[in-house]
Amino acid sequence: MARILTYAAPYRAIIGFFLVTLVAGALLSVAQPLLFRRIVDDGISVNDASVVTWTAVLIGVLAIIDAGVGLVGRYFSARIGEGLIFDLRTQVYDHVQRQSIAFFTRAQTGALISRLNSDVIGAQQAFTSTLGGVLGNLISLIVVLIAMFALSWQITLAALVLVPIFLLPARWMGRRLQLLTREQMSVNAVMGNQMNERFNVSGALLVKLFGRPDEEASNFSREAGRVRDIGIRIAMANRWFFTALLLVASLATAITYGLGGNLVINGSITLGTLLALVALLAQLYGPLTALSNVRVDVMTALVSFDRVFEVLDLEPLVNEPDHPVPLPDGPLGISVQKVSFRYPSAEEVSLASLESTAREESRGTGALVLSDLSFTVAPGTMTALVGTSGAGKSTIISLLTRLYDPTSGSISFGDVDLREVSSTDLRAAEGVVVQDAHMFHDTIRANLLYARPGATDADLRQACEQAQIIDMVDALPDGLGTVVGDRGYRLSGGEKQRIALARLLLKGPRVVILDEATAHLDSESERAVQVALENALAGRTSIVIAHRLSTIIQADQILVIDDGAVRESGTHSELLAANGAYADLYRTQFAYQENV
Repeated sequence: MARILTYAAPYRAIIGFFLVTLVAGALLSVAQPLLFRRIVDDGISVNDASVVTWTAVLIGVLAIIDAGVGLVGRYFSARIGEGLIFDLRTQVYDHVQRQSIAFFTRAQTGALISRLNSDVIGAQQAFTSTLGGVLGNLISLIVVLIAMFALSWQITLAALVLVPIFLLPARWMGRRLQLLTREQMSVNAVMGNQMNERFNVSGALLVKLFGRPDEEASNFSREAGRVRDIGIRIAMANRWFFTALLLVASLATAITYGLGGNLVINGSITLGTLLALVALLAQLYGPLTALSNVRVDVMTALVSFDRVFEVLDLEPLVNEPDHPVPLPDGPLGISVQKVSFRYPSAEEVSLASLESTAREESRGTGALVLSDLSFTVAPGTMTALVGTSGAGKSTIISLLTRLYDPTSGSISFGDVDLREVSSTDLRAAEGVVVQDAHMFHDTIRANLLYARPGATDADLRQACEQAQIIDMVDALPDGLGTVVGDRGYRLSGGEKQRIALARLLLKGPRVVILDEATAHLDSESERAVQVALENALAGRTSIVIAHRLSTIIQADQILVIDDGAVRESGTHSELLAANGAYADLYRTQFAYQENV
């Protein structure tokens, strides 16, 4: 609760004005029954029409003022609530953005989005309803009780005899609704994740190609059925709760009429006083009902806040340095010294509640993927990494881009350990193109500008020319303004890859990392892109992974990676002459191509 209240600190002034409207509203609500008493006792009973008329006019004026106070209070409440949504949502989004890539490989996208939407909104609604409800009803209760005791302490005490009955269902229902609410949020996240995965282009294509729409519909129906059943259980639990409370309030009204009617007959109180007490009684049990339900509201709020805080409390695996060291100017050399690496465990990078099935990393947390790996890359040179699948090449790329930090050892750019470099400085220095280059569902221009927001259209066209893609772009009806579709699926694999290369060329980094960047290109496109890359890589430090050994023959250094270590190193001609693992890979690949 103390942590939740810290989110209210920026809105202290607005909360103060909101409390003023609550007090004003409570006083105005009590004033009307007292004026009804005046109409009956001082007007109707003595046949004084002027008292009836002017009191009725005053009641109308107070009703207008009460409506205005309610609108102002709603405005302040909305300012607090929407501000809280903004604060929580932006904080969660920023925190998630800083998580390591391992977090995203485990977390379900739908479950994560649910935290930023449903849970944040649930927390906001609970916060504002609890703030307004508890304080507003507490103020109303105090004002109403004072007025009722002033009118008749006997009837007031009789009405309060039933108050303890309110506490019994509230205690039981609070615990039950807390459990049901948490379960509802979990199944909603599962259903949302299923929709998220099946409605993107890749998921929809997989479903189409494997022809299982009936099974997909059945699975969705099962999850939607769970959401429906829990919703019914929550609705019925709330109905039972409020039915019991309304029953108690009705019994209290009956007691008031019975006792109060006899007091009127005996002359102890006036008829106007009885009617005012009945009206105030309705205003008494309203706040009492709401306050008895505070436990339910608070428990629901705590579930939402707990799920939000659960994400915020997960520390990023890769942290920013406290005192960043800038990278030196000019071409950067790379030094990898005695690096060992194992993938982190699930507990280090993810939350079980964000995964449909929480389990250990399939690779195992004990096995080293890289072991005592060392190599250097001279500034302005090209180094190629080759080896069989699973040898550790992509893991090396992940460490060079600081998606992970080494378990032991160090990686340096220009003699500066990457752990001492800010992420902004590192991202500015290096450019990466991976095998499956991602495109946002936006225009070609927007996807290119993501690398260099201030670039002009002339810069974009120049980058496209270097990537041998400008003719295709100009042939499109909207040119650079063409929308590429979800993940770039409106483009062919080769077109998407060349746009990714244009994005890298536009950025102009000092260190270039290519992870199978030419994998989706046909032979003609590959030759064109190779020419572009030769120009782009000139004077820059580059590391290239390529299964097609023909693309890395001109590398200054070729490293053969096997079982997480460097087994051979040298130029293409040197490695062929050594007649080792590289020579075997080269002969096998070219023999296969000749047979094909």
